[in-house]
Amino acid sequence: MFCRNQTTRATVARGSAMEMEIKRGRFRESIFFDTLQDSDIQKKIDYEIRMRDGACKLLAACSQREQALEAAKSLVTCNARIMAYMAELQKMKEAQVMQRMARRPSDSSPIDDRLPCKGKVAISDLRIPLMWKDTEYFKNKGDLHRCAVFCLLQVGAEIYDTDMVMVDRTLTDICFENGIVFSEAGPGFQLKLDLYSCCTEEEFSMGSTPKKLASKLSSSLGRSSGKKVRATLDPGGSSPVSNGGGSPLLLPAPTVPGPKYHLLAHTTLTLTSVQDSFRTHDLTISGNEECSFWLPLYGSVCCRLAAQPLCMTQQMMAGCLKFKQQVGDNPNWTKIYGVLKGTNLFCYNRAEDVEAKVEPAFTIAINKETRIRATDKDLQSGVQSISITNRYGGEEVMHTLVAENHDDTQRWMQAFWQQFYDMSLWKQCCDDLMKIEMPSPRKPPATISKQGSLYHEMEAGRRNEI
Repeated sequence: MFCRNQTTRATVARGSAMEMEIKRGRFRESIFFDTLQDSDIQKKIDYEIRMRDGACKLLAACSQREQALEAAKSLVTCNARIMAYMAELQKMKEAQVMQRMARRPSDSSPIDDRLPCKGKVAISDLRIPLMWKDTEYFKNKGDLHRCAVFCLLQVGAEIYDTDMVMVDRTLTDICFENGIVFSEAGPGFQLKLDLYSCCTEEEFSMGSTPKKLASKLSSSLGRSSGKKVRATLDPGGSSPVSNGGGSPLLLPAPTVPGPKYHLLAHTTLTLTSVQDSFRTHDLTISGNEECSFWLPLYGSVCCRLAAQPLCMTQQMMAGCLKFKQQVGDNPNWTKIYGVLKGTNLFCYNRAEDVEAKVEPAFTIAINKETRIRATDKDLQSGVQSISITNRYGGEEVMHTLVAENHDDTQRWMQAFWQQFYDMSLWKQCCDDLMKIEMPSPRKPPATISKQGSLYHEMEAGRRNEI
């Protein structure tokens, strides 16, 4: 008998010392799991702080504009992830406190600990139309205003950035080719899309200036005074981001000379925006034409937003059943192996047929219109059966199933109710399975990889560690 437990994520090894301590009551299992989750979030925060330190150092040392733009983009992404992980950690702490208060012995009210299944949410084919003036686009008059833009997309603590795109009046749309998949979304997800822009013509001091200034001051002021000045100007190990080699401090990133990205537009997409097709959504525009990072946006974003709840892609319950077939006045019971997945209960002749990918003997629909109930025990046989009723056209068709024992019957009923609960929250995502293609690994920017720079090493380290 297989039943998916949606709430269990960490496990304690059977027979281990930790398991014995939990059984003896000396250590609460919930505290152990909470500690593991807190530690995991803290590791992610520490990792992003190290990445931010690297981005600051790279930005301060950049000698090429394209390299500086990529480093500034990485800095924005790291800061956003740090803030998201901090919010997630705070939310976990609050949930732990609320859980302990709700589980007090004096609290006798029933608690519904049923949770909806998670799912994948994918956004792809991002297009943001531009609205240039006729004199700029058709007559090619005026200054060639050029900006570097990218999108930051967030669902909960998951944050991804798109590739950087150079935009000028020769483009009618800002196109981001790479699709992004969020793997831990719930039905109440909010996908925040932020569009950042930076004017490439904007003058900025190259990163070598502070180091040159620090060297001159160090030599002119003497060894001891010069070290203090150099430590202040050099965003290295003694900067506000780091405490000189120990654990990093979560303080705002130091001001580093170089390009600065600004929020140009944003929107939030929810479950109601999900549709297995290309759709247009409204954008909220920030700034105005006086801003250096300004681009004439049309005020909308086009994309394909799809979702795959786990209840549609994974087995939620599996086990042996008996199927009732009425032959004349006498019922005939046939042994089957049932698998609850998506909007169907697949019925196989044997359990081995599932692994062998043999077609099921027959299928029973399980959707929002299906009615399922556990009947009373039969007085003669003492067996409790499960009846599944569907309407096909104008006719009702009922299937009767029997589990191996009472406990299995209860597990099957719980699995069915959980499936209906998930369908009610994920709504249109459970009508049909939407297609989601996993994005291919992103390549580092060509202008950076040629130099074997620190940025390239940072990105390679990110792919290896995550």
